[in-house]
Amino acid sequence: MKVVIVFNHPYDGSYCNAILDSVMKGLQKATHEVDLIHLDKEGFNPVMTSQDLKAFVDRKPIDPKVIEYKERLEQADHLVFIFPIWWELMPAMTKGFIDKVIFPGVAYDYKANGYGMIPIFKNIKSVTVITTMNTPLVLYRLIFGNAIRKAIITGTFWKTGYKNRKWISFNKVKMVSDAKRKKWLEKIERRFEGI
Repeated sequence: MKVVIVFNHPYDGSYCNAILDSVMKGLQKATHEVDLIHLDKEGFNPVMTSQDLKAFVDRKPIDPKVIEYKERLEQADHLVFIFPIWWELMPAMTKGFIDKVIFPGVAYDYKANGYGMIPIFKNIKSVTVITTMNTPLVLYRLIFGNAIRKAIITGTFWKTGYKNRKWISFNKVKMVSDAKRKKWLEKIERRFEGI
């Protein structure tokens, strides 16, 4: 199986980087092929320009990185996003990736009757989103409205027709013990070894 990971965190010492290492170790133990899209290191421009919006209307991306990512995602069986939650949402680069790559003519198209969407990446059988945050999950759900679930799991991938969507949230990351963080890493490694 080929797994494409879309990773966004600019600091190499972050817990997101530790999660990335664990995910990759698990996938490699299971001999899956891994393609890492590291948005912070690949020169991806998350800004949607007027030319990008014209391309949206035409359903033909013009950003060379978007075209490259399209080709890489066409080969994926499973798609994984790893990023921190900052101020209840994803970082700008992750949002820019969704805006510019989960795009008509790239990741989805519209049904003939104009109602609803259909996925274009036919090989992708599942999407997993892994996030870190310092907010307790119950507060994130009840006070902040579960923004990531609504925006990415439902508002992006359910809406565009992708099946088997999962969200794994690591909460209160700065408040928990090192031992607990290590257990989380071991658990995520085992999980991805088993997919």
